[in-house]
Amino acid sequence: MPAPRTVLLTGAAGGLGTLMRGLLPDYGYELRLLDLMPVEGEPDALTADLADKAALREAVRGVDAIIHLAGISLEASFDKILKANIEGTYNLYEAAREEGVRRIVFASSNHAVGFTPRPRGEAPFDDSALIPIDTPHRPDTFYGLSKSFGEDLAQFYWDKHGLETVSVRIGPRFAEPTSVRMLSVWMSPEDGARLFHAALTAEDVRHTVVYGSSANTRLW
Repeated sequence: MPAPRTVLLTGAAGGLGTLMRGLLPDYGYELRLLDLMPVEGEPDALTADLADKAALREAVRGVDAIIHLAGISLEASFDKILKANIEGTYNLYEAAREEGVRRIVFASSNHAVGFTPRPRGEAPFDDSALIPIDTPHRPDTFYGLSKSFGEDLAQFYWDKHGLETVSVRIGPRFAEPTSVRMLSVWMSPEDGARLFHAALTAEDVRHTVVYGSSANTRLW
């Protein structure tokens, strides 16, 4: 699709949001920032809770696309996950539908399939050791359950309303890997920005699930 001009970035005060608001303007995007907390150094950023439907609709009005990073990014109680990640994501999709937004990039996670048994390849980097992208959801936490819901919600909004989504199962996104495990799933900030740009501009994505990681040299 043609590159969107104005993009709503939710979760703009978070770790990944902070990185992306520094990198995505290089691709020509005008970012509208939204977070539950004030965004440091951004006096025009919007402050709103995902439970505030009226504020969400106002935030979405006039944007071409949305990158949805807001919500709880770690395991928490079900009640907290329900409000922020499940109900909040639904509220955002409804606001997008009502305002005619045609593309969302949804921050998902490999925790949506975290209880899937890992196949063993014949060699350390054998493709047969990878979990296929179309593997059914088997979430390993309430957090993973919320990401499974988000992916299913995205599919529903495509099937029923024609609202496209790229669900990105984002790997750890610190400036550099900080553990042995991260050496396999880490996503550099620059690769993250390139991936989000591709997700915003790719043609005919309908609902597509992708993994977000850099060209790392090892598996788990």
